[in-house]
Amino acid sequence: MAEEIKKPVEAQEEKTQAEELEEMEKKAGELNEEKETKKPEKERAGILYIYTSKNNTILTLTDMAGNTLSRSSGGQSTKQSRLKSSPTIAMFATKKIEEDAREYGINSLYVRIKAQTGETSPGSAYHAVIKALGRDDFRVVSIMDITKNPRGGPKKPGGRRGRRV
Repeated sequence: MAEEIKKPVEAQEEKTQAEELEEMEKKAGELNEEKETKKPEKERAGILYIYTSKNNTILTLTDMAGNTLSRSSGGQSTKQSRLKSSPTIAMFATKKIEEDAREYGINSLYVRIKAQTGETSPGSAYHAVIKALGRDDFRVVSIMDITKNPRGGPKKPGGRRGRRV
């Protein structure tokens, strides 16, 4: 008689396990349908201007029309003035720009690098900024150096033979 009582209980357990499997399959099917129905994200582009000097790094995010959406600099990220131009601090400034870009729905960027006029190369921080953007799933469409080159300009001080000390 005890065996008869156990059989219906075991049958009930088997039913519940079978029902659980069916429920799990339904949930898995619903999740797959949700993944399939999601629309691909619309690609929205922006322009990131990176101004680097020996003393600071300034980042400006604009839309394609040139309207400023966000601004950040090394000086906003640190209190020590000697660190404003370092690559590490530039990465912190980039994080703020990235948050604002995601808020506006921007996922691809045109990067414009600018150094001080007459400098042979931009500061050391621009490379860290571009690397940080690539790591955080931003598509960098193009990188352009827009540093101005002096052509002649005013007469240099010191006279013909230079400054005598």
